[in-house]
Amino acid sequence: MRLTVRLTGAHPVGTRLRVEATWTEHDEHLATVETTVGATAHESELVVPIARQANGQAEQELQWTPDAPHLVDAVVTLLAPEGDPLDAVSSYFGIRTTRVGGGRFLLNDRSIDVRSVLNQGYWPDSHLTAPTRQALRREVELIKELGFNAARNHQKIEDPRFLYWADRLGLMVWGEAPGAYAFSPTAVQRLMREWMDAVERDASHPSIVTWVPANESWGVQHIATDPAQQAYARALADVTRALDATRPVISNDGWEHPDSDIVSVHDYEGDGDRLARTYADDEARTRLLAGLGPADRLVLVGGAVDRGQPVMLTEFGGVNHQPGAQRDDAWGYTTAADGDDWIARITALYDAVRASSFLAGSCWTQLTDTMQETNGLLNADRTPKEPIERIRRAVLGTPER
Repeated sequence: MRLTVRLTGAHPVGTRLRVEATWTEHDEHLATVETTVGATAHESELVVPIARQANGQAEQELQWTPDAPHLVDAVVTLLAPEGDPLDAVSSYFGIRTTRVGGGRFLLNDRSIDVRSVLNQGYWPDSHLTAPTRQALRREVELIKELGFNAARNHQKIEDPRFLYWADRLGLMVWGEAPGAYAFSPTAVQRLMREWMDAVERDASHPSIVTWVPANESWGVQHIATDPAQQAYARALADVTRALDATRPVISNDGWEHPDSDIVSVHDYEGDGDRLARTYADDEARTRLLAGLGPADRLVLVGGAVDRGQPVMLTEFGGVNHQPGAQRDDAWGYTTAADGDDWIARITALYDAVRASSFLAGSCWTQLTDTMQETNGLLNADRTPKEPIERIRRAVLGTPER
C-alpha cells in the first residue's frame, strides 16, 4: 500500500509517522511501518508492505472484489520525538488491481464481465444531492439487487459517501467528469484543474475502477476533425494516467476516441436480433472499429488505431416504461407496451450482449427515471417498475419461474 501523508504546521525534529494496517474482519494485524519526518518536510511517501500477499495461494483472500469487498483498516499516527501521539487519522483501503489485457477487463488479473448501469444521480426533491445519507447506501444496494456489479455515475463527480458504500458493499464505479458546455481556453483550464482535483480526491477508493474525463464529445464537439480538441482529449487522458497509472482511462466515452484504454460504444438499437448482429464476432468488431459506429460517428479519431483494447457497450437499452401516472413529455429510445413487454425487451437486448464473442462489458441506460427521461429501471423515487427479481433475471439471463 502506497501512502502520501501531508502535514500542516510546524513539527519538532525527530517527529515520526506510524502506519498500522489491520484486517479487522479477520482480527489480523497486517503491518506496522514507522519513519522519521524531516524537520521541514510537509509531505512524506510511505510504502506499507503486506507480507501475507507476497507468496502463496492465500493472496486472493484479502483482495477486493464486488462479491468479496474486503477492506483493510489503517491508522496513521504522528508521534513526537519522545513517543507521545500528536495527531492521528483513521481510514481504510482495498487491495485490488484493474487493467486491460487480451481484449478483456481484468480485476486482480482475472477477467470480469463489467455489468454496469447508468446512474445520473438525480433525486426528485433534492436534485443532485441525495435526500439522506441512508439514501446513498440504499442506492448502492439497489444497483446490486438488480443484478449489476458496476455503476457508471454519469457526468457527475460523485458524493464521497456513495463511494464509501460502493467500497463497503462491493460495487465497481466509473469515475466520470461533467462535460463542459463549449471548447475554449477557459474551459480547458477549468476542466483540467477540476478533473485533476477529482482524481486526487477519489483515487484511494477501491470501488473506482475506470476514469472517464469526457463523454460523447461534450465540450469537444468537433473532435472528429479538430486537432486541438483531439489534443485536449488526449491530454486529459494522459494527465489522468500521470496522476493514477493504476486504472484504465476512456478519453471520450461513446464514440470518437482519440486515446482510450477501453473502446466504449453507445448503441440504442431496440431490436435484440439486430443488436446481436452488430456485436456478433471478431468480424463485426473489425467493422465497428474501422468505420462509423451506431450513432453515425467514427469510433476512432485523431490517428487512434485498434490496439486490441476491450470493447464495451457503455450505453444501451433506454426503454420507456411508465407503469403509473403518464407524463406528456415522457421519453425513451423505444417504448414498451406494458410490464411484460418491457421485461421481454430488456431480456432480448441483454441476450444480444451475452451472445457477443468480444464485448467485455455493458452499461444499461438507466437506473432511474430522470425528469422527462422515463427509461429507468426504477421510478424517480427509487421504487421498481416491476418486481426487482423479474428485472434481475432479465439482466442476468436467468429464466423466469
